[in-house]
Formats: sequence, structure tokens, C-alpha cells
Amino acid sequence: MDLGITGRHVLVTGGSKGIGLACARAFLDEGARVTIVSRSRENLEKAASILGDVGLVAADLAHAAEAVRAVMEAEAVGGPVDILVNSAGSARRTPADDLSPDHYRAAMDAKFFSYVNVIDPVVKRMAERGAGVIVNVIGNGGKIASPIHIAGGAANAALMLATAGLANAYAGRGVRVLAVNPGLTETDRVAEGLAADAAAQGITVEEARRRGVSRIALGRYARPEEIADAVVFLASGRASYVSGVSITMDGVAVPTII
Repeated sequence: MDLGITGRHVLVTGGSKGIGLACARAFLDEGARVTIVSRSRENLEKAASILGDVGLVAADLAHAAEAVRAVMEAEAVGGPVDILVNSAGSARRTPADDLSPDHYRAAMDAKFFSYVNVIDPVVKRMAERGAGVIVNVIGNGGKIASPIHIAGGAANAALMLATAGLANAYAGRGVRVLAVNPGLTETDRVAEGLAADAAAQGITVEEARRRGVSRIALGRYARPEEIADAVVFLASGRASYVSGVSITMDGVAVPTII
């Protein structure tokens, strides 16, 4: 199936590891030109050794000025961004009794603003050109409350609202905005979350993992490549009438019509 992505410039934030890295590789396999962003130059170089010919931009996207610079650097080398995939940033898991307003603020900086700071300049550029797609990799913690992920889940929920609102605002100017919400996925971030979950429950990491898998109808964690496949399809012309939605990919851990 020709997805019509060949030659398109794709900007992937958080593209040096996990789902972001898998997305970068999937778009490259479809013939796209890819630029990845990470805070760490070392992680970017490691990713480039895996991916091959990709653009590299080091920036802390929690800061608006850094995000604008990252977009400008990416477009200076790769041309206008046709597709933006946001996969950068995650909030630390924190038990409810340990939360403070500072934790909520840090969660918004780590997840919400690391996305919005990039979306804002990119969506306006796309609207001026009359075309573009933004896919936000958010997380089902924004729909399903967890006692150790309240602050991060709140940031995720805010991103889902922003996704729907921006999709509505820019639909008439040729821009689609949508999201995927992975559940448990084989990434370093989820491994860190498991450790926090295990500590909160007073159990081993292995037991926390077993309990997590037991709640997934498909019987396993997702692979990053499976999330990436969905992102690539949704960003393609084959999904040209899909916008404003946040699609759950949790292996039917929470069977719901919402």
C-alpha cells in the first residue's frame, strides 16, 4: 500500500528512544525525510547510528524558545515540516501522598508544554501552507486515572483536549491533528513506571509486570513498532478523514466505547 509519504519531511520529537525512535524508523522505511529532536546530543548520535540518514536537533522542548529554535533548525535543513510526531517528554510517576503543586507544574512542563511548544509554531506554518498533519503520542493515563500517575495523567488529558481543539480550529486550513494513546509498551519509560508502581505497592518489579500484563486482554505489552505503524498510517493520506481523535492502543486493557 502506497501511503504517499515518500519525500515528506517528518519531524519526530523524542525521536532518539522508545516509540519516537520506532516512529522515525517507520517513516524512513516509507521513504520520508526525517529529523529527530532530543535533549541529549549523545542520544541523538546513538539514534543516528541506528537510523542512518536523519536530521538531528538537540533542544529542551519544555522551553518555548528552544522549541522554536528546533523547528527553525529542522526546516532550515529538511524544508517545511509536513508531518509532526510528538513523542517527547514524560512525567515522573509519584504516589498521591507525595504530590505537591510543584509536581503538577513539573508534569505540565515535561509533557504538556514539551508538545505545545512545538505544536504552536508548526501548526501555524502548516496552516499558512494549507497542509500538514500532527500526531501526538500521548498515553492512556489521560483517560484512566492511576494513583501514581495523577499529575502526568492530568497533563495527558490536557493534551487530548488541545488535540481536539486544534483539529477543529485548523481543519478548514488543511491541517489534521490527532493522537494515539498507548498503554503499556516495551520502553524504558514504562520500565521506570513499573519500578515506581512496584515500590508503591511493596512488591517486586517482576510481580508488578505480571499484574500489569494480566490486565491486558491481548496478554502482552505493545511493541514500540506497533505504535509506530499506527502513527505512520494516521499521518498518511490513507487516513485523510481522521482528525481530532485520540485513539487508544492499550491491548483492550480497558474495554470502553469512550
